[in-house]
Amino acid sequence: MKLLEGKTAIITGAARGIGKSIAIRFAQEGCNIAFTDLAIDENGLATEKEIAALGVKAKGYASNAANYDDTHAVVDAIVKDFGRIDILVNNAGITRDGLMMRMDEKQWDMVINVNLKSAFNFTHALVPVMMKQKAGSIINMSSVVGVHGNAGQANYSASKAGMIGLAKSIAKEVGSRGIRANAIAPGFIETAMTEALTDEIRAEWAKLIPLRRGGTPDDVANTALYLASDLSAYVTGQVIQVDGGMNT
Repeated sequence: MKLLEGKTAIITGAARGIGKSIAIRFAQEGCNIAFTDLAIDENGLATEKEIAALGVKAKGYASNAANYDDTHAVVDAIVKDFGRIDILVNNAGITRDGLMMRMDEKQWDMVINVNLKSAFNFTHALVPVMMKQKAGSIINMSSVVGVHGNAGQANYSASKAGMIGLAKSIAKEVGSRGIRANAIAPGFIETAMTEALTDEIRAEWAKLIPLRRGGTPDDVANTALYLASDLSAYVTGQVIQVDGGMNT
């Protein structure tokens, strides 16, 4: 039997990138997938078809994860369409980098709202559903910069540190109801964003990583699979760093 056979997951911001890799990995293990993005464009429709081709139910939903009312409405629609929700992956995120003293309020608020408030919105909407089921796994996508900070990313680091605190707090609040909450803190992951970096910058990054390479979206997806499945049935309130040892 597959690890997530018959289960349903909501993954935010999953039309592309790491979120998409998680959705596909879950689907390979029999999980039905509901994913959200700000708009379900050609990429979103292609992702939906790619997931459905793995033999599971898949549907993309246009939703502003940073908006409380939008989130509760889309969760209601997903529950109606899928019947139950077993897994939530709070993956939606953006960056607006810059030195803190030059950062304006808009740059701060936008990152905090999309990255951190969205995780609150979806968790708030889904915990009652999971409580009725007496089971559920919540996974917050944090970052190594949420653990140790990073110059030029005060807003992003704060949002990712907040996602760790949120996961740990939720784990304490609803553990007695059979709901687990954990966070993943990826390091330097090879994505479309990092591909735009120069070879020199990539080489400097590699020097900081004991495994001497960047991670892949699949490295993150496999960790998410572990936390979503019963393999981690006794794991909650934890932060798993997927960083090749960079933050050891």
